[in-house]
Amino acid sequence: MQRVALLGLGAMGSGMAANWLKRGFPLTVYNRSRKKADALEAAGAGFAPTPREAAAEADVILSIVSDDLASRDVWLGDRGALAGAKRGAVAIESSTVSPHWTLELGRAAEGGGLRFLDAPVGGSKPAAKAGTLFFFVGGEPVALEAARPALEAVRAMITHLGGVGSGTTWKLINNWLIAAQVAALAEAVNFAVKAGFKSDQIASLVLASSSASPIVQAKLPRILERRFADAEFALGLMYKDTRYALDLAQDSGVPLDMLRGAVAAFGRAEARGLASLDFAAVAAGAPLAPRSAYRR
Repeated sequence: MQRVALLGLGAMGSGMAANWLKRGFPLTVYNRSRKKADALEAAGAGFAPTPREAAAEADVILSIVSDDLASRDVWLGDRGALAGAKRGAVAIESSTVSPHWTLELGRAAEGGGLRFLDAPVGGSKPAAKAGTLFFFVGGEPVALEAARPALEAVRAMITHLGGVGSGTTWKLINNWLIAAQVAALAEAVNFAVKAGFKSDQIASLVLASSSASPIVQAKLPRILERRFADAEFALGLMYKDTRYALDLAQDSGVPLDMLRGAVAAFGRAEARGLASLDFAAVAAGAPLAPRSAYRR
């Protein structure tokens, strides 16, 4: 059985860790706050005080943290995972980070004798808990095959997209599409309320229409009920992902009107202090004006 080191115990990492333990994988975890590891330690995981110590005996080392800076912190430096990893181990970055950092990290890992994959995940907190995540994988096929047993234990689908960086690029495209849909939904619902439509009317009309994509169906109840606590995916993370996507795409020559709109909408919501709430809270980024006589 492969030995797994997991760096990061947020909503996604905690669910992945529980599934590895359920399936009998020896697991060592690292997180800045040890308290988040209490339940996992009780279930049989080891806890390491640094990423370097977590990685020391692992066959597969997977990071799932918030952004480029957090990723750099767990991988690099004297206390970082790359300093402690054994040659031939597979280093996997499953955080949603920038392609620029992904390429830099891949070079550093391979320069240290490791195999490297960028494998960000599709799915939110419930999917991580259920073991039904989607992995978007970039890297050499041989590295993927080496890591496959560990990845298979926490996933619904693994898609190999090409070389290092391709997984990260697709994840940003994926979240760009999601962010644009939810920002548009929030704007439309806010206007519908202002125009005098009732919540049950809005719900039935939207859900019966061709606009009712899976993400619209999932987030519409939260937006109508203003129920943004217990985040499945935090608004601050979605704002970060849209900014990374804009950085990636802005020199492509492709019009980016919808992406720029999503960046603005999520940025406005974050500025209102909503970063830790579910990203459906983009609907609360601008206060609702009093209802007006838009309906004649």
